[in-house]
Amino acid sequence: MNLEQILIPTKVAKPGMILSEVFAECIRANIPGIPFCDAQGRISGRLTLKNILKKACLPEYMVELARILGDQLSCMEDMEAKAKQLMNNPVTPYVLEPHISLTSDSPAVKALAIMEQNDTSYIFVVDEGRYKGVITIQGLARMITQLDDRH
Repeated sequence: MNLEQILIPTKVAKPGMILSEVFAECIRANIPGIPFCDAQGRISGRLTLKNILKKACLPEYMVELARILGDQLSCMEDMEAKAKQLMNNPVTPYVLEPHISLTSDSPAVKALAIMEQNDTSYIFVVDEGRYKGVITIQGLARMITQLDDRH
């Protein structure tokens, strides 16, 4: 099982980009995050939709009280206003540490094991220092499903 069969090529985030570009790429590719490359083109971090939304739109008290919050929250309008502003923000303040990666020659079972070990559903694929794309748990499941004679 070759990982290149399920590789999703994506753009990378770079200094000077704004968050709307990150959202657009993640939505286009149906992935939760993309690498952040420094000015020399090296992966130096990552941007995830979850982290961006958490930092920009979700007050900590709401996380702590999530189970007891009702369905009608008056602060939703505030979140919508924040979200509209958010799209023009630069990406740099939202960069996390680099994500795990493997090479396109890695076996699928290694990708699955690394995902489980790191509690993630995606991994970046990097060959000889060059970012190739991302593989997801859905892609691995699709690969396994194709081995099933019933499909």
